[in-house]
Amino acid sequence: MEKTFAGLDFTPELNLARYLQKIRRYPLLSQEEEYQLAVEYKKTQNQKIAYQLITSHLRLVVKVVAKYKGYGLPLDEMIAEGNIGLIYAINKFEPDKGFRFSTYALWWIKASVQKYILNSWSLVKLGTTAAQKKLFFNLRKIKNQLKLTDDRELSSNILQEIANSLDVSVQEVTTMNTRLKSHDGSLNLPIDGADEEGGAEWLDFIYDSKPNQEEQLAYRETLNYRRKLFYQAINVLNPREKDILYKRRMADESMTLDDLSRIYNISKERVRQIELNSIRKISKTIGVIQ
Repeated sequence: MEKTFAGLDFTPELNLARYLQKIRRYPLLSQEEEYQLAVEYKKTQNQKIAYQLITSHLRLVVKVVAKYKGYGLPLDEMIAEGNIGLIYAINKFEPDKGFRFSTYALWWIKASVQKYILNSWSLVKLGTTAAQKKLFFNLRKIKNQLKLTDDRELSSNILQEIANSLDVSVQEVTTMNTRLKSHDGSLNLPIDGADEEGGAEWLDFIYDSKPNQEEQLAYRETLNYRRKLFYQAINVLNPREKDILYKRRMADESMTLDDLSRIYNISKERVRQIELNSIRKISKTIGVIQ
C-alpha cells in the first residue's frame, strides 16, 4: 500500500501544527462503520476505503506518540512512523476475528514508534529482546514514579526492585540507566570555551590514521610500478620454475611440497630449492632493472 494518500501527506516535513489541525476534520467511525469498511477493504483492496479507515484513526496515532514525548525525538517524525504502523495494520487486520480495528491498529502504531525510538536513541544498539525493550520504555516511567532524577545513581535495593518488576537482571537495569543518562553526543559540538563561529570542535582532535589522498595515490603508483617490475623479472624463469613459484606463492590455494614433488617426480627438497632459487632470480633481476 502507498504511504501517501490523496490529499494527505504523511511525511515529517509537514508542519506539525497544520497537520494536527487538518486531521481533526476527518470524522471518527462507529464500531459498525469500522467493521463494514474493514470487511469491504479485505475483499476489494480499494484505496478509497483504506483512506477512510486511516484518516479516521490519525488522532489515535497522535495520542500514542504523545506518550513518548519525553525521549526528545521530533514529534513529527514519530507521528510519521506511527502512521506507517497504521498503514501496516490496514493490510493485516482480520475483521471477522471480533476485534475493533482501533484496538488492533494500536499495537502496530506502538510497535512502529518504539522501533523508531530504539533506532534513533543511540548509535549503540540498546537491545532487541522483548524484556530489554520493556526495560527501555519503562525505566524512565518507574524513575519518575519514584521521584528519581536521571543524574542520580540507583541504590542496590531500587535496582533489584526494578529488575524484578521488569523481569531483567540488575546488570541490565544498571547498563540501561547509564545509557539513558548519557545520550549520544555530536562530534561537531564546540569545545567548552571555544567561539561559536569558527571555534574548535571535538572532531578536530580525532586523529585519522588512514592515509590521505596524496599518500593513497603515491601508494597506488608505487604498487603499480612494483607489479610491472615483477612481471618483467619473472620472465627470467623457465616454465617449471614459473609453475612451481605460482603454485607455491601466488595461487589462491597454494600446493604443498609433497604435491609438487609428485607432479614433477622430484624430491620435496628439490621443489623447495627451485622455489627459493626462483625468488632469488626475480629479486636480482628487479635490482638490475631498477
